Amino acid sequence: MVPEFELPLSDKHKVTSFKQAISEGRQLTFKSVPQSLDDIAFLQYTGGTTGLSKGAVLTHRNIVAAILQAETWFAPALERMPDLRKVNSIAALPLYHIFALTLCLLAIRQGSHLTLVPNPRDFGKFIETLKTRPFHLLPGVNTLFNALLQHPMFKTIDFSHLCLTQAGGMAASEGTARAWQAATGSAMIEGWGMSETCAIGTNNPVTQTSFSGSIGLPLPSIEMAIKDEQGNSLPQGESGEICIRGPNVMVGYYKQEEETRKAFTPDGYMRTGDVGIMDERGFFRIVDRIKDMIIVSGFNVFPSELENVISLCPGVVECAAIGIPDAMQGETIKVFVVRNDSMLTEDAVAKYCHDNLTGYKRPKYIEFRDELPKSNVGKILRRELRTTTH
Repeated sequence: MVPEFELPLSDKHKVTSFKQAISEGRQLTFKSVPQSLDDIAFLQYTGGTTGLSKGAVLTHRNIVAAILQAETWFAPALERMPDLRKVNSIAALPLYHIFALTLCLLAIRQGSHLTLVPNPRDFGKFIETLKTRPFHLLPGVNTLFNALLQHPMFKTIDFSHLCLTQAGGMAASEGTARAWQAATGSAMIEGWGMSETCAIGTNNPVTQTSFSGSIGLPLPSIEMAIKDEQGNSLPQGESGEICIRGPNVMVGYYKQEEETRKAFTPDGYMRTGDVGIMDERGFFRIVDRIKDMIIVSGFNVFPSELENVISLCPGVVECAAIGIPDAMQGETIKVFVVRNDSMLTEDAVAKYCHDNLTGYKRPKYIEFRDELPKSNVGKILRRELRTTTH
């Protein structure tokens, strides 16, 4: 599946193939190195969906904390499985991504089964894999659940053993969540985390019986705050940047001192780049990424809010909203739509937006596409849509 490629290298650099490295390593003698919880375990590179990828430095303490936090939080969902060694989790995400990597480490901690799906975009084979034996934990991104729902073989899957549908990696839409629960009987439980936090941050209670639209509560030993640009904590109900601190949070970015300095507030919270709100119950809701915010005539418009509304329009499979330059308003809104009803028109989508969105949030442009650009994990890449739009 890997196409032919060449790496542009200077005279100072060379490439060692993986096979060659393994071969050379065989000749070496193993020397045990004392490790502490504060030693570096690995570098987890960020997704780079809004800029260049950075290496988050994660220590052994970070990893151990994240796995124990996940184990504790998910325990109520697996109560009907007294022997955790019989739990079968589906890994339909690349294992180099922190979401799947944490799932993998949790399975090792439990001694449970992990079913690897090398190419989840081949939905026919993916569904056949789901039918081979009972599965109990199904984590994934919104686009994955949405694509499964659209597949003609979806109704042949047995969901009777499913204990938890865990959504993460990107915002889950209400439309997808409703359709998923109606089809499977399993509520979509949304959580939030980052490469910098070992995929752990917040999660809705796993005993929840319906989709909440929030990203839930902080997991054990995690502190969360909504802060302004100066690092001051804001009161409940006000929107600001979601900030986090806890034993699972990275120590910094590899060889990027300035980026590390900018990432943390003076009181030790890590800035996430996500705009959010905390309600009176302590539940957090993400409004959007700071870098994706659209400013229309001075008003802040968050793409995820628009996408969540438009995803409920009959005939819409998925959508993405971006801002494009506008001489009068500064920016105006364009929405890209994937549909499963060929009779759905731009006028019909525009009318739905008119009926469900206030004036300045209504898109000026609507474009139908067969598919939207996505990362290897399935996250919709608004950045690519912006660079290909004039």
